[in-house]
Amino acid sequence: MDLKEFVDFFDTIMAHNGFSHLTDESKSRKLYFLMQHMLEINKSMNLTAIKEEKAVAVRHFLDSLTVEPFLPKNAKILDVGCGAGFPCLPIGIFRPDLAITALDSTEKRVRYVENTAKLLEIPHFCAISARAEELAHECAHREAYDVVTARAVAALPTLAELCLPFVRLGGTFVAMKAKRGDEELSAAARAIARLGGEVIDVKSIVLEAGGERDERLLIEAKKTKATPKDLPRAWAKILKKPL
Repeated sequence: MDLKEFVDFFDTIMAHNGFSHLTDESKSRKLYFLMQHMLEINKSMNLTAIKEEKAVAVRHFLDSLTVEPFLPKNAKILDVGCGAGFPCLPIGIFRPDLAITALDSTEKRVRYVENTAKLLEIPHFCAISARAEELAHECAHREAYDVVTARAVAALPTLAELCLPFVRLGGTFVAMKAKRGDEELSAAARAIARLGGEVIDVKSIVLEAGGERDERLLIEAKKTKATPKDLPRAWAKILKKPL
């Protein structure tokens, strides 16, 4: 797929899936560069199992943009478990007003995401290599973000413990889950409440394009009270006994 084919394809699927308000040819061109760059680096570094270009456009890029409506203008965002840069890199391209921090425990991936953000000229972007359950106890990051996102990182009870401590009072945590996320939600209700959160919205989304079809669930929890100081716990305790 050459540049023009990609831009035409991506702009079409954006409109088809209700994101026409974000359509911008210059930004779609940046996504094309991101795709080519990621697939090239992927030859020597395990970034993604998705290698077909239309699938990348739908299952990585379009999927990442589903969280965009939850992000207030000029908000301070944390992407927990950013992996190969999703959703933080596409969001950074389409929302340059945001201050984005990408967090992952794998230093090699963090370096890739940070360098790629620089190549894409994404402003207000930084990447940190650290464990979420440890970083959340540092004053500079605890309850310091307007919105915290996470995509396919862990089951929701665990994800809530890793993410909600970073959310400021009045801010939100948005979990990007597969279609069975509603099953996790019932199991996570107690954990979310204990961490100071309250689920305020659950949106089911179907992404369709080029023969690709993905069902997604976006779970939004508002931070209504401070997270207890002893949370999050050490990783071994989180795994052994979820909240």
